[in-house]
Amino acid sequence: MERVESYARMVDADNGIIDREIFTGEQVFADELERVFARAWLFIGHESQIPNPGDFFSSRMGQESVILCRDRAHRIHVLLNSCRHRGMKVCLYDEGNTNTFTCPYHAWSYGLDGALTGVPMQKALYEDIDRAKWSLVEVAQMTNYKGTIWATWDPEAPPLLEYLGDVKEHLDLALDCRDGREGGSVVFGGVQKWIVPSNWKFPAENFAGDTYHNPSHRSVDMVGMGPNSQKGVQGRHDNRLSDAQHLWVSFPGGHAVHSALKPESNEYHPSFGDHTAVEDYFRDSHEKRKARRGDKARLQAFVGTIFPNTSYHGYLPRSICVWHPHGPQTTEIWRFFLTDHDTPKDVNTYLRHHYMRYSGPAGMTEQDDMENWNYATAASRGTISKRYPFNYQQSLNKTQKNSAIPGCVSEQVTEQNARAFYRGWRNYMTGAAWGDICAEAPSPSLQAAAGDD
Repeated sequence: MERVESYARMVDADNGIIDREIFTGEQVFADELERVFARAWLFIGHESQIPNPGDFFSSRMGQESVILCRDRAHRIHVLLNSCRHRGMKVCLYDEGNTNTFTCPYHAWSYGLDGALTGVPMQKALYEDIDRAKWSLVEVAQMTNYKGTIWATWDPEAPPLLEYLGDVKEHLDLALDCRDGREGGSVVFGGVQKWIVPSNWKFPAENFAGDTYHNPSHRSVDMVGMGPNSQKGVQGRHDNRLSDAQHLWVSFPGGHAVHSALKPESNEYHPSFGDHTAVEDYFRDSHEKRKARRGDKARLQAFVGTIFPNTSYHGYLPRSICVWHPHGPQTTEIWRFFLTDHDTPKDVNTYLRHHYMRYSGPAGMTEQDDMENWNYATAASRGTISKRYPFNYQQSLNKTQKNSAIPGCVSEQVTEQNARAFYRGWRNYMTGAAWGDICAEAPSPSLQAAAGDD
C-alpha cells in the first residue's frame, strides 16, 4: 500500500509534474515488470516473419524471452522460452525453422505447440510424469491484428481491440497498405536491435508525440535527410504533410499519437525528387487510397505509442519500434521495418536505403534521440538532480480544439500526450482495475478547456 501511494505521488499528470525516480529506481522497475509488463498487451512480432510451419522468431515480453512460432497446423503460438525442468532456454537462435525445441541442458524436448514430447530416460528415472502438465508456458491471450502479433500474460485483460480503443485508427495508418487496402504490411530487411543506457519510458514518451524536441535534429535537417536527398534540399521529411493540420491525440490507457489531417482537397505533393519510380508509386497509392477511403483518407500517420512500449513511424521510415526493458537504466531497442507485401522491388530498395540513413543505431536522426534519452536517464539518478521533478506543463490548460477525431485532441504542440502516457503508467502501478484503465477520462484541465476558444 505504501508503494501504491508513492506511485500516485510520483506522477501528478493533471499538473504536469513527474518525479525523476520513476526513471531510475530499482524497486520501480521491479514493480513495472509485475504491474505493467505482466498485464498489458505487448507486441511480439509479425506473421510475415514466420510464414511456414516450423518457423520461429525469438521475441521478448518485459524481461522474458518468448518464442513466436507456427505449428504444423499453421497455428501461431507465443511460448515462454524456458525449459520446465531447469529453466534453460529451449531456443537459442533469433529465428529459423525447426521440428522441435530441445533444451541443451538436459534435452527435454517440446513440440511447436509447446507440448512436452521427450524426456530422456523417462521410464527409468520418472515414476509417473504427466507430460501435459509440463508443457512450455503459453501466453494467456494472443491476437493477430493485421499481421501483427500481440500477447498478454493476463487472462483478465480485455481483448486487444478493446485495449487499443480509438488509437486503432491511427495504428492502422502504419499497418494498412499505402493504397488504402486493409492490412497487407510485412516486415522486410530484418530487425535492427541495439542496447542503450536509457530508461524505456523516455523513447516511448518521445514517440507518443514529442515534436518539441525538433531542435535536436537541426544538424540532420541541414544536411538533407529527406526522401528527396538532393543537394541543397533541407529537412528530414517528405512534403506530404506540408498543408496538413497536425494533431496530438491521447487516449485512455496511456496510448498517444501525433497524426495529421490533410485539407479536403487532399492533394499529393511530390516528395522524391528524381526518383521517378518511387514518386510514381507513392502518387498512385495516394490516389487509390483517396478513391477507396474518401474523406477518411485525409488522416495521415506520423508517430505514436501503444502503451506501454510499442511505438510506430507511420510513413517514412515506416516501422514498429519496441523498447524492451533490461533494467531501470538499460533498454534494448528493436525496429521492425514495414512495407506493403506487393511493393515493387526497386521501391523497396530505395526505402531500405532511406530507412537505414534515418533510423536505427547508425541512423542519423536516431543518434540524436539516443543521446537525449541517455543523458535524461543519467540526469535522473544524480544525488542532487533527482530531488527536482521534471516539468510536463507544456500547453497545460490551453485550448483543446474540438475535432471529429476521437480522443483528446490538441492542434498545437503539447505535452498532453506525455501526461496521458504517465497517467496510464500511474494507473497500472497503483493497481487500477481494467475497467478504470480502459475507461480513463482526460485530466480535469483538458476537460475544462475542451471546445473553448
